[in-house]
Amino acid sequence: MPFASIRIITDDVARLVDFYELVTRTEAVRPAPVFAEIRGSGATLAIGATATVRMLGAAAPVPHAAGSIIIEFLVDDVDRELERLRPHLTDVVLEPTTMPWGNRSTLFRDPDGNLVNLFTRPV
Repeated sequence: MPFASIRIITDDVARLVDFYELVTRTEAVRPAPVFAEIRGSGATLAIGATATVRMLGAAAPVPHAAGSIIIEFLVDDVDRELERLRPHLTDVVLEPTTMPWGNRSTLFRDPDGNLVNLFTRPV
């Protein structure tokens, strides 16, 4: 079963799409105003408006209810990417750090409060 995507539900699709286009340097595919995809070589990040899950009723995901997910992107240089993005970030959670398992990571929050990790693997 191939992995297809992770979808973030938001009340502001345009704002979140603009943010992730900046982070990934990838233009989103926007088939409708309520839905967009940023398609990477290994996975797709989908961004949908609350209208896309309305039929789920009380079980629908709630925007800004982050806490149990980290969206991760493999990059060539964590420090350089953070410096490129820093003017656009409001909450850097972890400055570039080498983790005990060897990855170098930096974490920040997207405009909806979701954690984003940029990391490199050990050489």
